[in-house]
Amino acid sequence: MTQLLAAAYKSELALSRKLAMRNGISDELALRATLEQRAGAQGLPHLLNERAALRAAEQSRAAARAAQQASARRVRMARHDGPPSPWRAWFDGSAHPNPGRCGIGAVLTGPVGERVEISRAAGYGNSSEAEYRALIAVLEAALHAGARGLTVHGDSRVVIDDVNGPDGAAASSLRAYRAQALDLLGQLDEVCVRWLPRQKNQAADALSQRAAAACLAPEVA
Repeated sequence: MTQLLAAAYKSELALSRKLAMRNGISDELALRATLEQRAGAQGLPHLLNERAALRAAEQSRAAARAAQQASARRVRMARHDGPPSPWRAWFDGSAHPNPGRCGIGAVLTGPVGERVEISRAAGYGNSSEAEYRALIAVLEAALHAGARGLTVHGDSRVVIDDVNGPDGAAASSLRAYRAQALDLLGQLDEVCVRWLPRQKNQAADALSQRAAAACLAPEVA
C-alpha cells in the first residue's frame, strides 16, 4: 500500500476513494485498480518504477536547489561578515523621536570568550549621531580590552560610509564624531568597520532600544 500511495497522484487518490465507496472494497484494492487502469498495457510494475524514478529525480533537483541556496546564503554572510577575525563588535544607536533622546547599544566579543555589552543613554541628537556615539563607545571598549584583529559591524550606511570615506566627503555635522572614531581606530591594530543588514544586528539594536526606552520611562517619585 505504501508504494501505491507514493506513486499515486492526487486525482488518482480521489478516484480510488470514490471507487472504494461505490463498490464497497478496501482502499488498497481501489487504488490498485485505479493505477492498473492508468498503467494500461505496460502494467502496474512499469508505472510504479517510472514514477519512483520521477520522484527520485525531483528529490535530487530539490536537494541541488537547497544546496545552491545554502551556498548563496554563505556567500552573502561572508560578504557582510568579512574574513574571520579574533575580535568582533556590533553597534547600534537610536533617537526617540528623531532628533530626540539617544540610546546606544553594542556588543564586543573576543577569541577566548570575552564579551562586553553596552546599553546606555547618550544624550540628545539624531539617529546618525546616536550611531556614531555607539561606534565610539564600542571602539573605546575594544581599546580598553586590548583587542587586536577587530571587525566592527553596524547597520548605518551613513556612519559606515562616513568613517570609511575620504575626508572631503564627510558630513559636516558628523565631523567631530568621525575624527574621534578615526582617532580610536588609529590606536587599534588590524581593525575594520563594515556594514551589515539590520536583521543581523539584532543584539546591538536590542541594547540601544532598551537604553532609549529607559531614557523615556517616567521617573518614579
